[in-house]
Amino acid sequence: MSTIFRIFRSHVWAKSPFRVFFSNCRKEPIPVSWKKPEFGWTKLNFDGSCKCETGKASIGGVLRDHNATFLLGYAQSIGKTSSTVAEFAALQRGLELVLENGYTDLWLEGDYKTLVEIISQKRDVKCVEVQKHVSCINLILPEFRNYHLTHVYRQGNRLADKFAKIGHELKCPQVWLVPPDEVMKIVNEDANGKAIRRLR
Repeated sequence: MSTIFRIFRSHVWAKSPFRVFFSNCRKEPIPVSWKKPEFGWTKLNFDGSCKCETGKASIGGVLRDHNATFLLGYAQSIGKTSSTVAEFAALQRGLELVLENGYTDLWLEGDYKTLVEIISQKRDVKCVEVQKHVSCINLILPEFRNYHLTHVYRQGNRLADKFAKIGHELKCPQVWLVPPDEVMKIVNEDANGKAIRRLR
């Protein structure tokens, strides 16, 4: 076999979708689950959703305690915007609700890693709309006695994702103190520590 042919073949194989597929098959999936906060803490999971075909976005989130007890859920449609803006809007709305309800020790968790980095590392952002949300978030956070913000894979953020998707169907913002029927399956699975497998 000529050297040129071997180089060509290796180059084609390197970019082949079959190589990507077989590479993923070799990777061991990791279990991802929602984790309960410590005693005395409440946990806010939040998410934004954006429909590619229409550009319409919605937000949602859920607050639970150390027993995985459902405290409140929220969702709303926020019109046409980017998925990034939706993520920040979801966190801001969740923080406002937490503040209104008097919780003081808070674990914040979302599946958009860039948001976690921007808030945690106080990074600058160029988008004016995102800047507005970041400013509001930074004003609210010092109101809590303790808080920390972490990233979780989407498989560990399923309930917030479900509320965000419900938001697409709403004509006005909604808050639930009792979980609606369409989310009960995930509520129970999270409370029981069900793990969803994710490829690395």
